[in-house]
Amino acid sequence: MVLLAAEGLSNVEIGQRVGMTRQTVISWRARYAEGGIEALADLPRPGRPRVVDEAAVIVATLNAPPAELGVSHWSARLMADHLRGQGTSVSFAEVARIWRDKGLQPHRIETFKFSTDPALEAKIRDVVGLYLAPPSNAVVVCIDEKSQIQALDRTAPLLPIRFHAAERRTHDYVRHGTTTLFAALEIATGRITADACYGRHRNDEFLAFLKTVAKAHPRVELHVVADNYATHNHPNVKAWLAKHPRITMHFTPTHASWMNMVEIFFGIITRQAIRRRTFTSIGDLVSAIRTFIDAYNERCEPFLWTKTADDILSKAKRKTISDTRH
Repeated sequence: MVLLAAEGLSNVEIGQRVGMTRQTVISWRARYAEGGIEALADLPRPGRPRVVDEAAVIVATLNAPPAELGVSHWSARLMADHLRGQGTSVSFAEVARIWRDKGLQPHRIETFKFSTDPALEAKIRDVVGLYLAPPSNAVVVCIDEKSQIQALDRTAPLLPIRFHAAERRTHDYVRHGTTTLFAALEIATGRITADACYGRHRNDEFLAFLKTVAKAHPRVELHVVADNYATHNHPNVKAWLAKHPRITMHFTPTHASWMNMVEIFFGIITRQAIRRRTFTSIGDLVSAIRTFIDAYNERCEPFLWTKTADDILSKAKRKTISDTRH
């Protein structure tokens, strides 16, 4: 307002430009005329500054809600009402601000699982060693199956993206069956070997895919990382491996299939090619999977494993406590 006034504009014109009334413009110009630039700052507000008992909010947040409330976790409004009932004056907006400032998120929950594998350390060092320092003149692949991929067809056509409107689809769907994708990730290149989807995922299907991977990497020492799924240790698989000593199986610890890097690819194909599409048949689904893998192999890059075995073991073996009170 002051700058526009210096340009010679009238109070009415200034008000129209900045979206204020003529009287507001007159008031601010008068303040500037009296005290200069300092007069444009906020004036002291009447009353005592509001004091929020942040400690009370934090203590209450770090403890479970009272049983009589019948809830499993706090919300900002519920906590504000509860604290006001105990004599602490606080609004839900102030509770939310304190949570944001202190990094407290009572609405969220995460899961964890401790591995009980007796060979935990040996398996971690074995698998991580393959990722960080693979044997020379050898190929390392990660194998797993993504089971129960559903061929879902929506009950109405998708509505495409529009300005100010996201792509939309019906909440209900029709199932056309499921398939299981077997995939092998070559850690040196990031390429995927996956030429087959099966209706089941027994040891027969796993062994058939293992033979496919062996054929894709002939006459070379082959190290295969897999999880502890029972079919991977089936006698039929062991018997075949005994006849092919160039192939060595390496197993991730129990409850640690996240160490198998092909799981990263499964997340990518789910997000980019499966979850948001519709499929009228299993054949349609399998065709889409193969098309995505062919295109993915044209642009793939290797995933970079950064955690050492010691880093992982330091977290896997950390001391736990049963008393979670604060």
